[in-house]
Amino acid sequence: MVQAKTELRERARELRRAGETYDAIAARLGVSKSSVSLWVRDLPKPDRRADHARLMAEARWAPHRRARDITRQQTKLAAAQQVGRLTDRELFLIGVGLYWSEGTKSKPARPSERVRFINSDPDMIRVYLAWLRLLGVGRERLGFHVAIHESADAAAAERYWAELVGADAAAFGATTLKRHNPRTVRTNTGPAYRGCLTVSVRDGADLYRRIEGWWYGIVVGAGSTI
Repeated sequence: MVQAKTELRERARELRRAGETYDAIAARLGVSKSSVSLWVRDLPKPDRRADHARLMAEARWAPHRRARDITRQQTKLAAAQQVGRLTDRELFLIGVGLYWSEGTKSKPARPSERVRFINSDPDMIRVYLAWLRLLGVGRERLGFHVAIHESADAAAAERYWAELVGADAAAFGATTLKRHNPRTVRTNTGPAYRGCLTVSVRDGADLYRRIEGWWYGIVVGAGSTI
């Protein structure tokens, strides 16, 4: 935790030097304003003229940004409505492609027929689990594993993923804590960062072979339409 606070302090000082206010720094880093004050109080105050110019520019562009955001959201909603309810075959094909993109695959130099899927996007995890249910993979065959940076709140991430997948602690292996490189400026910080979740299927060799075959079938089928 000491290292995490040190990283936050250095980031706060960088933001203050860039002209950010205490409130803005606290919001971006997910810390209290009093902590920000303690960390940066020895730094010179930002040039308020620059702040004023930035606020004026923001005021000019705010209506355009709002209009852009509304248009973007309308486009997304219209696209979502085009999909509608998936058939079992559609979910089946989506799941095969999803696994072949994000799941582990056997390599010639290191053969391994294990079914493991890792992702940080909760919606990807939901779709993948729906696909496994479609294939008849029972919950008793699933194992879960969280990987997260050591500076993050690992316990909160574990609770989040457990609730998302509807599993208790017994289904989760030990969490992997990734060592942080102080020279790296990470953007995946704050309460919204929950690391990655790995979903493993026990006794999955036969399933892996079928996934590989299904993917080959998709490739052949797509090639025949070109």
